[in-house]
Amino acid sequence: MAKAKTAPAPVVESRYFNRELSWLEFNQRVLDEALDVSNPLLERLKFFCIVNSNLDEFFEVRVAGLKQTIAEGIVERTPDGLNATQTLAQVRQRVKRLVDEANRCWREELVPGLARHHIRFLDPSETEEPDQAWLESHYREKVSPVLTPLAVDPSHPFPQLLNKSLNLIVRLHGQFHGQLRRWLAVVQVPRGLPRIVTLPRTDGRRDFVFLSHLIGHYLGDLFPGMALEGCWSFRVTRNSELYIDEEEVPNLLRAVEHELDKRKRGAAVRLEVSADCPEEVRTELLSHVGLHPDDLYVVDGPVNPTRLMAILDGDYSPELKDRPFFGPPTPTLRPEENLFEAVRERDVLMHHPYDSFNTVVEFLEKAAADPKVLAIKQTLYRTGGDPRIVGALMNAVKNGKQVTAVVELKARFDEANNIRWARALEEAGVHVIYGIFGYKVHCKVALVVRADDDGIRRYVHLGTGNYNPSTARLYTDLSLLTCRPEFGADATDLFNLLTGICRPQPMRRLLVAPHQMLNRILELIDRETGHALAGLPARIVAKMNALVDTQVIDALYKASAAGVEVDLIIRGICCLRPGVPGLSEHIRVRSIVDRFLEHARVWYFDNAHRPEVFVGSADWMPRNLHRRIEVVFPVEDGRLRDRIIEDLLETELVDNTKARQLRPDGSYWIPPRVKGAKVRRAQSEFMARAEAAKKGSTKERFRNPKDKLLPKPRPQG
Repeated sequence: MAKAKTAPAPVVESRYFNRELSWLEFNQRVLDEALDVSNPLLERLKFFCIVNSNLDEFFEVRVAGLKQTIAEGIVERTPDGLNATQTLAQVRQRVKRLVDEANRCWREELVPGLARHHIRFLDPSETEEPDQAWLESHYREKVSPVLTPLAVDPSHPFPQLLNKSLNLIVRLHGQFHGQLRRWLAVVQVPRGLPRIVTLPRTDGRRDFVFLSHLIGHYLGDLFPGMALEGCWSFRVTRNSELYIDEEEVPNLLRAVEHELDKRKRGAAVRLEVSADCPEEVRTELLSHVGLHPDDLYVVDGPVNPTRLMAILDGDYSPELKDRPFFGPPTPTLRPEENLFEAVRERDVLMHHPYDSFNTVVEFLEKAAADPKVLAIKQTLYRTGGDPRIVGALMNAVKNGKQVTAVVELKARFDEANNIRWARALEEAGVHVIYGIFGYKVHCKVALVVRADDDGIRRYVHLGTGNYNPSTARLYTDLSLLTCRPEFGADATDLFNLLTGICRPQPMRRLLVAPHQMLNRILELIDRETGHALAGLPARIVAKMNALVDTQVIDALYKASAAGVEVDLIIRGICCLRPGVPGLSEHIRVRSIVDRFLEHARVWYFDNAHRPEVFVGSADWMPRNLHRRIEVVFPVEDGRLRDRIIEDLLETELVDNTKARQLRPDGSYWIPPRVKGAKVRRAQSEFMARAEAAKKGSTKERFRNPKDKLLPKPRPQG
């Protein structure tokens, strides 16, 4: 008798989403903004450029890491159950769909839309005679002198092309010793020249020619006596991760500089070619750069479109851009107030860019000039080289103050800037510390020690964003000015840890990774779980850039199973799978992608109607919780805590315009609005409230009182 076949076990989806695929879904949400016809046209172009810039970094770091894992024969699975080979295969498939959709957006929506507003991208052959004469003059005077044709043959090996450099592959033929012969050649598009040539106009039109197209038009000049068969744009993306064994290097700064030189010539990970490039030429290019056909991405649009951002500069076509917005000073500070006196009286919370970042700059500038200030200590992760920030530290030295700057040399893609500014600070007399062995210093902390009339007092600035006034106008962040003694003592201990030799000490108020933060997060989640099991009110709202850490995710699953209502506002990667019965049915995840980059990290724990709110620099990712120095601080002023709950979290939880919700299958969608429901867009409401405050009205400063998504706190004591 034949043995009955056992039915196969049902396939159970992983408890976690794949990190790389989740990131690609975030980039899809950025592309959705380029496709959104309600956005101004040039803002849509900006989002199109950001999509491609994001993909560049994704390949340079994440895809490069996957390929290296495969090459080294490392066989292991990520929490979602995929190994590196499987992940890379799915990544390639998803990226190609994303690239195709971005290309269609460019061809079918952006180019025709811009043309209707007299902004055109022309081929030199399409221009009129006066333009052709101008282009030829421009080419011969400014472009031709810096071009170098590079033959590809047995005596001329394929050139070592720099990372992300734009090039032309040229196919040509001619007579050689009486025989017809075909060649390939490479012409590098000069990096030092604008990639978009602006044609002279006086009638309001804006016409452009891509530099690569201009070079292609006159390419025959570089190969006299040869017949050109065609030329096509291509670009190679390389592994850009820095590989530094800190245990083996005597000088971290020099080691980083050495690795930066190697970055330009790292292993190839992606080849992009223009769509009209013939198959046999693509195959030759793949062979020359050592890539597989799966690493080829065909671009039916501009190759390296990030340079299109240049046409957004200036005051052209304001009707095609977002209305300018400049956040006013926080209304909690009166213009005539002495900043140090104000901070002694009360904590000052700022929500950038809706509150101007100039207040933070002024804090540092006033500290540098104030004769009562004795010392300044500050962490610098991405400064952007702003002369006011580093200038304040330099001026403080001139004014006789002790100044220490902890500069993170390994801030990805800002390493060269940070090295340059670190050296300038050192030359000015600032004591510069290059991070801490084995960790990235990602926290945002400034400590000012001042001899007040009643004794030494420590003033502290803590934030979620970098000390960079430029990005502070584009990123949404929170920051706090305080002189609470416990905060000052913790900041002092933190800088002693960063600059000296000591064991980490327990902090009084601050949560510092990697020493205590993860355990505290788990304790806070478990406390809400316990409240729910005991029949007490329990609620978690967490806003961050990414959620990846499986310990935290598992704790949230446990909380959901106990009945804790969990709302997550996560801009980018989310490896938690929401809305799964029995696992995460009480968890909701939303992502807001809008005009400003959502960057603040805020955690709300209801604590049986005695809420605690934390703000800081850390996402819930292994790198933040284990491999970086991060700082998160509690908001102890009840008024400021209410402002974060009511003005920030509740507003973002009712956004029904730009907030996309994560489904259990990993896709995102904007649920249709209930008939008659008011249109809610969080960032627009924040701007409106800031402008109302600037005009002297506080009525609109806080959220709509009807929201009330989070319970009112119980009276303390």
